[in-house]
Amino acid sequence: MPDPAQLALYFAAAFVLAVMPGPGIFYVAARTLAGGRAEGVASSFGTGLGGLVHVLAGSLGVSAIVLASAQLFTALKLVGAAYLVWLGLRTFQSARRDALAGFDGLTAPSVGPRRAFREGVLVEALNPKTAAFFLAFIPQFVDPAEGPVALQFVMLGFVSVALNTLADVVVAFVASGIRKGAAARPALIPRLREASGAAMIALGIGLALAKRPAH
Repeated sequence: MPDPAQLALYFAAAFVLAVMPGPGIFYVAARTLAGGRAEGVASSFGTGLGGLVHVLAGSLGVSAIVLASAQLFTALKLVGAAYLVWLGLRTFQSARRDALAGFDGLTAPSVGPRRAFREGVLVEALNPKTAAFFLAFIPQFVDPAEGPVALQFVMLGFVSVALNTLADVVVAFVASGIRKGAAARPALIPRLREASGAAMIALGIGLALAKRPAH
């Protein structure tokens, strides 16, 4: 493994990247505003597991193969984008139906933590930009002289994913507080759910427009 100074530098860099607002944080916030804290936390761990998929794939060279192929990158990107847009449309339409039916939004049916977890896994696993990030970031801290490169890649990737997940959980709690604060204004809850759906759609469109990293 890299020396302690190198590990400290990696931890600091990974921490800064974890707390910077990005698609993962916005997705978790949107999911929490739509379904509450339990769904937000579940989706946080789901995106964490999805991130580990990219870490393991990267250690085995699979991510590099995908990124080297314009066709594979585009296919994965479009599938992930379509999934996000579909989730957003479903959330938006559900909020609109509940508002028209007179629900206050807090008693409206939610997808539940289990489904939120599964969706979080898919959202992150189908994002090729996550693979590009790990392949660009982690190798800078891998030292072939310190042991198996694949093992170092996995261990460093796990640290990054753990920090990202922790940041997402914090965001879920903050967004949950915002949602609870809106309970005094019941009509605001459906609007928050509609906004969260629109945010997911925007994330999907952003992913669809993402370009393949240059080599």
